Amino acid sequence: MSGTIEAVKSALARLALPDGGNLISRDMIRALAVEDGAVRFVIEAPSAEIARQMEPLRAAAEKAVAAVPGVQKVTVALTAHGPAPKPPSLKIGGHPQPQESRMNPPGVKAVIAIGSGKGGVGKSTVSSNLAVALARAGKKVGLLDADIHGPSQPRMFGVSKRPASPDGKTIIPLEAHGVTLMSIGLMLPEDKAVVWRGPMLMGALQQMMMQVAWGELDVLIIDLPPGTGDVQLTLGQKSDLAGAIVVSTPQDVAMLDAKKALDAFATLKVPVLGLIENMSLYICPNCGHEAHLFGQGGVAAEAERLGLPVLAQLPIDLETRLGGDAGTPVALGDGVMAQAYAHLADRLIKGGIV
Repeated sequence: MSGTIEAVKSALARLALPDGGNLISRDMIRALAVEDGAVRFVIEAPSAEIARQMEPLRAAAEKAVAAVPGVQKVTVALTAHGPAPKPPSLKIGGHPQPQESRMNPPGVKAVIAIGSGKGGVGKSTVSSNLAVALARAGKKVGLLDADIHGPSQPRMFGVSKRPASPDGKTIIPLEAHGVTLMSIGLMLPEDKAVVWRGPMLMGALQQMMMQVAWGELDVLIIDLPPGTGDVQLTLGQKSDLAGAIVVSTPQDVAMLDAKKALDAFATLKVPVLGLIENMSLYICPNCGHEAHLFGQGGVAAEAERLGLPVLAQLPIDLETRLGGDAGTPVALGDGVMAQAYAHLADRLIKGGIV
């Protein structure tokens, strides 16, 4: 029988296709069977439209195989690939769904929120670099970009691929620089605005917390939007947070809003782990002169008033900005800023938070 099958394949290989190759080299023969001199097989066309044009080829194949010694009967069918199955539809946003348990991702040991009273103080930069520093310290780290109206983590991590969803419900997050990452910015074009009211924001947050396959993580860092709105309220009320870190510049205007963020966390009974003073000073790369462009001492004074630690004082740094724009967080390197973030990560680890 094997000899007959090889003879049939050899006969089919002699039938050239108009666009090159033959039925065998193009792998178009399916279900080839030989039994008691009867040969059956199927010619599978790339599409239904092409299959409708292949009847002469089907007849030629039948005739060629019928001429093979020992073949008494030939049955040849034409078929075509069906349309590719559409991926399951995954919609982000909408009103949150009722759930019995609290909004705690399974397998995640600790959740830390990084917040700020106002935008532009470097909260997302701190979030991305702290996540990378913790990952470099050997921790399993996830980063959720909850700044839904202004997501920036996809750019900071250099990723743009849309997360997959095998069933239209579960979301498979991306991996970059050792960090598991999810952001609404991965679901939309970079320049597409998210024009949503509060309920849709809460629905999106619920999805990114509970429908993402985060896996086993030592810590999930949540990059919050600025202010004290719906996302902060939902997270504080429905999740069990290990704590929050508030980022501010030393500027008086920034500290006014940072105090509101601190008060919001206190109202929601979310423990504040400490403050980070970002853009604390500028060091001239030519002469080494230090200048406090945004003032000095404001963050430290507020931390002392509340009995909270200043976890880090981070200067204005060109490499930090360049790394964020290029998708390679500065914490990946070995310079002064990478060491500063490594020290911050070590402080959280030794403090038993992560």
